[in-house]
Amino acid sequence: MLEEGDKAPDFTLEDQHGEKVKLSDHRKELVVLYFYPKANTSGCTTQACSIRDNRSDYDAAGATVIGISPDEVKDIAKFDQKNDLEFTLVADKDHKVAEKYGTWVEKSMYGNKYMGVQRATFIIRGMKILRVFPKVQPKKHDGLVLKALAEINEEN
Repeated sequence: MLEEGDKAPDFTLEDQHGEKVKLSDHRKELVVLYFYPKANTSGCTTQACSIRDNRSDYDAAGATVIGISPDEVKDIAKFDQKNDLEFTLVADKDHKVAEKYGTWVEKSMYGNKYMGVQRATFIIRGMKILRVFPKVQPKKHDGLVLKALAEINEEN
């Protein structure tokens, strides 16, 4: 997994509205890039809805939120519509971006091993990774990220 201080790999992916999103287009902004395993699952819904509910705090911190999963565009579009998320979700259906960030890992459920996305969040500015939250718990995500955003803003 990439670490603090590493260069953030650029990407261009399609969002829930069919528009192209390029990370480097946001290089002057604080970007909260969070990887989640699958749209419309309980943990991912909890995390996304919490971001939605704390949107004003992210906006006040000057942060752009981008959620990324290996889902198809149609699936993230349904996820967005069902939960009124109103922030950017992008489809990494071939998981190439997850691989670059080190979040495409071997997982295990009920003794079965498979490859999938490990939940993780990266705070990025100027294509540099400022903070990394690996294996973050959905219910604790916003507290950790918003605290880090406040610290980053105090430093600058």
